[in-house]
Amino acid sequence: MAEVSKMESCEWQVGGMDCAACAGKVRSAVERLPGVEAVEIALMSERLRARLTPGATSPGELERTVTRLGYTITRIGAAPPLPLLKPRHDHGHDHGHDGHDHGGAPACGCGGCGCGAAAPAPAPAPEVTAEVTAAPLPPAAPWLRGPKAARLFWSAGGLALAWGVALMLPALAAPAFALACLGALFPVARQALALARVGQPFSIEMLMTVAAIGALMIGAAAEAAMVVVLFALGELLESIAAARARDGLRALARQMPETALLERDGQTREVAAATLQPGQILRLRPGDRAPVDAEIVEGVSGLDESAVTGESVPVTRGPGDRVLAGSINTEALLRLRVTRAAADSTLARIARMVAEAEAAKAPVERFIDRFSRWYMPLIVGLAALVAVLPPLLTGADWGVWIYRALALLLIGCPCALVISVPAAMAAALSTGARRGLLVKGGAVIEALARLRLVALDKTGTLTPGRPLVTDLRPAAGVAVADLLAHAAAVEAGSSHPLARAILARAAAEGVTAPAATAARVIPGVGAEAQIAGALWRIAAPAAGNPQAAALQAEAKTVVELCRDGVPQGLIALRDEPRPEAGAALAALRALGLDSVMLTGDAEAPARALAAPLGLAVKAGLLPEDKCAEVTRLSAQGGVLMLGDGINDAPALRAADVGVAIGAGTDVAIETADAVLMRNDLTDLPALIRLSRQTLGNIRQNVAIALGLKAVFLVTSVFGITGLWIAVLADTGATVLVTANALRLLRYDPRRAT
Repeated sequence: MAEVSKMESCEWQVGGMDCAACAGKVRSAVERLPGVEAVEIALMSERLRARLTPGATSPGELERTVTRLGYTITRIGAAPPLPLLKPRHDHGHDHGHDGHDHGGAPACGCGGCGCGAAAPAPAPAPEVTAEVTAAPLPPAAPWLRGPKAARLFWSAGGLALAWGVALMLPALAAPAFALACLGALFPVARQALALARVGQPFSIEMLMTVAAIGALMIGAAAEAAMVVVLFALGELLESIAAARARDGLRALARQMPETALLERDGQTREVAAATLQPGQILRLRPGDRAPVDAEIVEGVSGLDESAVTGESVPVTRGPGDRVLAGSINTEALLRLRVTRAAADSTLARIARMVAEAEAAKAPVERFIDRFSRWYMPLIVGLAALVAVLPPLLTGADWGVWIYRALALLLIGCPCALVISVPAAMAAALSTGARRGLLVKGGAVIEALARLRLVALDKTGTLTPGRPLVTDLRPAAGVAVADLLAHAAAVEAGSSHPLARAILARAAAEGVTAPAATAARVIPGVGAEAQIAGALWRIAAPAAGNPQAAALQAEAKTVVELCRDGVPQGLIALRDEPRPEAGAALAALRALGLDSVMLTGDAEAPARALAAPLGLAVKAGLLPEDKCAEVTRLSAQGGVLMLGDGINDAPALRAADVGVAIGAGTDVAIETADAVLMRNDLTDLPALIRLSRQTLGNIRQNVAIALGLKAVFLVTSVFGITGLWIAVLADTGATVLVTANALRLLRYDPRRAT
């Protein structure tokens, strides 16, 4: 094998892949080329990535191979290097960002819609990771103008003409139908031969060709023509369904404006968003969408961040606040400083990860792949027995049983079964991304649906990670408002977290702080200032204060405000649970999941916070202790770790599913298996509901696919249904499965069911 550093990593856009079988055909053909490694195909985003050994297979040769199969291919450009990775943990399934099955076995064993007899399953490609280039999906072309619509038009037109000839000149009916059949069959047969040349002789195109020619040979010309027309109709319906499934990814791409207003030397000019660099200044007008991640330099306005977080209620942002790419400015003009280039923005990374997540196959999807490899050879063998055994053993009519065998071949194609899982997974990934639930692949979705325990970090996860004022205890004769106003005046110049909490409480209460002078921070003690000629100081309370001791027993930080040394009152602060924490934990219990808090805090403050929430506690844990505890719990299976994605990274990776809370932080997105982009704990039960709904949808799809196959296999063998019903049943099953999967695009996991 060539060294990775000497290989060229390339990426292409492939058009015409409308089902998992199509992706399998392309993958199988490309993998057979010499010097081609690490082939990855994302069906919904229509992407192909591969590493090419210089001098073995050129990009042009790969493109010609794909084109001969009947697909269009356009090179996007050189992809980043694809380094080999060390495998991450494995608790019976693979689900992490590094542990996903990025190799992705072909959807159909030999690539031909489920028939695995032609070639053994390829050896798994080495696991790789790289960012997909930022090129968006191409615009959806009107289906009426596509090649599949044209094929259906000419096929149906030929059939209609043949029917007209049959009505007017009955003696020419058979030749007319035969010509209509052969004309419509020609592109199908040509693709079948191209697939056979690359080692895929048992594709659906080949089965269709054999069935149609066989029907012509036994005198069923009208049915042969009808079969080819129905096959063209089925392909068109699959194409339309696939286009709808891709709309979710296109919607993400549409959130990124192509231009921006760049400010330079007091003047503004419109530039391409792709050219923006960190540090440049932009103007964002009301109604405009932010083209990149940035921070506000000047102005205050409401921002609609629904493109990233799924939250449609605008949030007010001001100087120093960050603006995520895709956010809509709803009120006033803002000046922004670019913090990330367009290709590295939060929204661009989300779109890339949704596209890449298709390669992370769920165990159930890999099982379907393996099942399809022996299913099709079984059907082919059964069809051969149906064709020859009755005539040989009982002297039955050869034409009748060959006809039934041909029908059996057509009904046996496992297209619906093969697409049942990837269609549902793609719809679920798109649904989650639109609602701020970023999931890195089908393996994560399946693991989420089988959880038994949720472990949660405390600071930054269950709590916002910053203290809040919980108690105001003024001394006798002092009003609560006066206590808060003077404390805010003393703390006005401080950036300490406790100071910010006091100032935030004063602002929330509408309290106006009096004018203060000579304000200063006393390191290790507190802060003081002159107010109306008196010295006011905030510091720790004197020892022996019973009120302070009672508050400290509740794991609260207590400060005392004094005027010229005379106590004016106590202020208690604590990092309180997020407002939605109770509702989120109740929702998890309703889903049948237990919860435990893992924290590095001391036992007393941890239990003080956890008790009202009904949480079990493991306190005093260092990061390595937390990782060891998650590993111990995971040994029993089904553990999710929810953390802020920074110091919790080891525990996130040790869990069966690691979920980060944090709107777009680098560590959160890169480390975890899933990200709650809204910073809202209620999105965790929503994520689990989405996963369970998806697995339920997959079970329905498999039942539809296998149920229809079973019914029509029996009716075909006994002669109840014929060729055209077989094709219609196969097409119908595929369309039903795809339509059922698309229901997930409308599912709202935040609504408890």
